[in-house]
Amino acid sequence: MSWTDFQNTHAVGDVIEGVVTSTVPFGSFVEYAGVTGLAHEQQLPVGTTVSVRILAIDPQQQRFSLAQA
Repeated sequence: MSWTDFQNTHAVGDVIEGVVTSTVPFGSFVEYAGVTGLAHEQQLPVGTTVSVRILAIDPQQQRFSLAQA
């Protein structure tokens, strides 16, 4: 899925399922359909599938913020 497709089909508040690709000191990166978002301040196990809620979408930076659903 391209970034444009993602932002055209998803909105703040949507719950999606993604795979945790990496964990950093400030959170975990979750990949969903080829785009990656950050679950800020959440240390999720790498490689697991998680349900996350979209908290914010930033079209200019092409990134989105997540929280565990």
